Amino acid sequence: MNNHEAINWADFKNQLLLHPDLDLQFQYAENKWVDASYHITEIKQAPITSVDCGGKMNRWTEIIIQLWEPVNQQQDRAMQVNKALSIINLVEKTLPLNPLGTVKIEFGNSEFDTRQMYPNTIGANGGNLIIDLRPDSVQCKALERGGSCGTTATGEECCTPASEKPKIELKNMAIAPVCVPGGGCC
Repeated sequence: MNNHEAINWADFKNQLLLHPDLDLQFQYAENKWVDASYHITEIKQAPITSVDCGGKMNRWTEIIIQLWEPVNQQQDRAMQVNKALSIINLVEKTLPLNPLGTVKIEFGNSEFDTRQMYPNTIGANGGNLIIDLRPDSVQCKALERGGSCGTTATGEECCTPASEKPKIELKNMAIAPVCVPGGGCC
């Protein structure tokens, strides 16, 4: 969740509850909007368990709202927040959603490859509740913990805490006549 705070499910839902009578609009890129005819096709709860490059196990939950733009079904107005809340309530009757789960919106159309994005900002503007979506980027959790990333000369694990990173011996390759196996130059 690069350079912005991800919103959890409880906070996201509370934002919707504050504006039930507004139209719910999604902006997925600069001056690019999900067509008003969109549908919320499903809400997924994805428990994630991973092991990062430093060998540390990580766990979190993502709540993913999938949007679909039907072809040739243009509308002037998007669904109201109340309609989205009714879909959420229907889902939560069957699948209790983790209030601390990280919210992502999944969307794509013929001009925009499908991806999961984070709500960057949520704000009322006139008769609309606008959710501005921004993609995440790949990050190294070991670096975020204060470790370092890179391959050591001995091929040891790449992401060790900075204080444990071995020192690398530099050799002057200009004076080595030939690089041979075991010669230390390769």
